Amino acid sequence: MASQKRVGVVLSGCGFLDGAEIHEAVCTLLSLDRRGAKLIATAPDVEQLQVVDHVKGAPAEGERRRVLAEAARIVRGQITPLSAVSGRDLDALVFPGGFGAAKNLCTFAVEGRAMRVLPEVERIVREVRGAGRPMGFICIAPVIAARILGPEGVKLTIGNDRDTAAAIESWGARHVDCKVEDAVVDERLKVASTPAYMLGPWIAPVATGIDKLVSAVLEMA
Repeated sequence: MASQKRVGVVLSGCGFLDGAEIHEAVCTLLSLDRRGAKLIATAPDVEQLQVVDHVKGAPAEGERRRVLAEAARIVRGQITPLSAVSGRDLDALVFPGGFGAAKNLCTFAVEGRAMRVLPEVERIVREVRGAGRPMGFICIAPVIAARILGPEGVKLTIGNDRDTAAAIESWGARHVDCKVEDAVVDERLKVASTPAYMLGPWIAPVATGIDKLVSAVLEMA
């Protein structure tokens, strides 16, 4: 039953320009909670790449914040450092998007195809994959799956952005165009993905796609 499933949700901060996309994170948590999953919110305890003033849409010069402390805002403080979470103890793992996924969990935002994945993030993805358990990647987060699981030919989506899709396929992954309300499921590798705010435009269609992703992840768990 879904009520028995322990699902890790990896957050990358708080705020779509420098951390986790809050709508995506909350829709993910709500969808999992409605299905009775046990939520394990987690984030790496590292400094953000940058802090962005979300009113101005520009970097807040001289300001510094940490990913774990910022992510804790979304889950009312109920968060565990990623270093303390083992993929072998989870039934599934989900990554909401936001620029934080591309800035703080990996370096895609600044290095593109040469990106590196944060070691703690790569560790937990490989542990969950090694245990044969499902994962979900939302918005830009599928680049993480593509970078790590590309050699296995993982199938996923970031919507229809050609440049990002080309980067994904350069690592050996297979990109599938997808509408915001839908999700792409790789049943062989147990990976689900949905475009969310890579397409938008606002909460309702994004939530529909995320709900489909969550449903698929739990069905594979």
